[in-house]
Amino acid sequence: MARALMFQGTGSSVGKSVLVAGLCRLLARRGLRVRPFKPQNMSNNAAVTADGGEIGRAQALQARACGVSLSVHMNPVLLKPQGMTGSQLVVRGQMRGQVRARDFQSFKRGLMPEVLGSFHTLAAEADIVLVEGAGSASEVNLRADDIANMGFAQAADIDVVLIGDIDRGGVIASLVGTKVVVAPDDARRIRGFIVNRMRGDPALFAAGMDEIARMTGWQPMGLVPFLDRVRALPAEDAADLAAGGGPRGAGVRIAVPCLPMIANFDDLDPLAAEEGVSLTMVPRGQVLPECDLIILPGAKATIADLAVLRAEGWDIDIHAHVRRGGHVLGICGGYQMLGRRIADPDGIEGPPATVEGLGLLDVTTVLAGHKRLEEVTGALLPERVPLHGYEMHIGRTEGPDAGRPLIDLGGQREGAVSPSGRIWGTYVHGLLADGRARAALLARLGAHSRAQDHDATVDAALDALADHLQAHLDIDGLLAMARPVQGGSG
Repeated sequence: MARALMFQGTGSSVGKSVLVAGLCRLLARRGLRVRPFKPQNMSNNAAVTADGGEIGRAQALQARACGVSLSVHMNPVLLKPQGMTGSQLVVRGQMRGQVRARDFQSFKRGLMPEVLGSFHTLAAEADIVLVEGAGSASEVNLRADDIANMGFAQAADIDVVLIGDIDRGGVIASLVGTKVVVAPDDARRIRGFIVNRMRGDPALFAAGMDEIARMTGWQPMGLVPFLDRVRALPAEDAADLAAGGGPRGAGVRIAVPCLPMIANFDDLDPLAAEEGVSLTMVPRGQVLPECDLIILPGAKATIADLAVLRAEGWDIDIHAHVRRGGHVLGICGGYQMLGRRIADPDGIEGPPATVEGLGLLDVTTVLAGHKRLEEVTGALLPERVPLHGYEMHIGRTEGPDAGRPLIDLGGQREGAVSPSGRIWGTYVHGLLADGRARAALLARLGAHSRAQDHDATVDAALDALADHLQAHLDIDGLLAMARPVQGGSG
């Protein structure tokens, strides 16, 4: 019979996703059949699953750590923030429509059966399921009908380990405060705690661990020192991405404007790890610097982000960059922005509208039809370098420049290239993760790449993380806390 243990946090970005990923790799290396599960996630960073849907990118990383294929059951409810319309609601990998935050609070109560069904589906094929909560466990104002944290733990009858982040300060108050504000029945679900991201000598916080245990009655499961190698793992939140990056010496200079609805930004991770590449994330309020390549990444709300791009004056910067002979790459929503027009006749992103694009590619996009979710294999043109990636978008982009495709998908033209050969657009995510394709694109900028395997870099970081957790957590104690999964599958 499978067992399960849930990891909740005192707040967002305390390291839940990374710790669960590390535990997934650690336990999988012990020979256990491990499955990750997050009942509800909110993220615009998504991955295409083997069963034809989409889940949060954090659960995709955790599945990778387990060595298993992605499944829609690993993240049955995904909220993707989408401009004025609130969030796009994805249930078991498929879009259910748009919901506003105030409406979701009452709507979510009907999702618990599907959430539990997905949990039991995973448990049926696992020795242990590691469950990740969302945000803070102590948001008592959201406790009614909760499916993400304590509401799920109670419904699934599993226990909880609470994670606090000492790096941001106030970890004692946040852990002990959680015990104070949650309902007694929920507090009894919490069996232990982990203090994450300790900098300096761990012995300096030994008394703090004892005090937390004394005031809460919870078992200390470990004090985890900060590990720099986790920077090689994909970031889940755009805030984490915007905080990183920056020039790293001479070489190819790449600039990326940070737009509010940026999506699938892990497309940029391989460039950030590439030697000889300076990747700069440009926050609002700053001009785009002189560079060799500007990348417009995916966007969950293309029209809204295009308006922000113009309000920041970045459209002027981009056109000036092109006049100086610079290159531009648009991926998914960024590709749509590069065209002449974007039409949303059905109001998919907001009120029906047609807006002018940047006009750097002679193509037009119509946002309509079903969402395309598919893994793809093809070749980068004209080098015909093999690549593998995925598409995740609504709409079609057509026009004269699409007659010069960037990618050949088994005889199907994909993307567009300007007559100058310096403006590239594509719907294929993951293009830059393939070392050969990334090397070919960088060669166009005059750079030499070792075509290093980004997947190998991520796997090495997961192994290092697993070793780190083995040294600093009570793994056997955590396994002892995992309770047998009760109930049937859905």
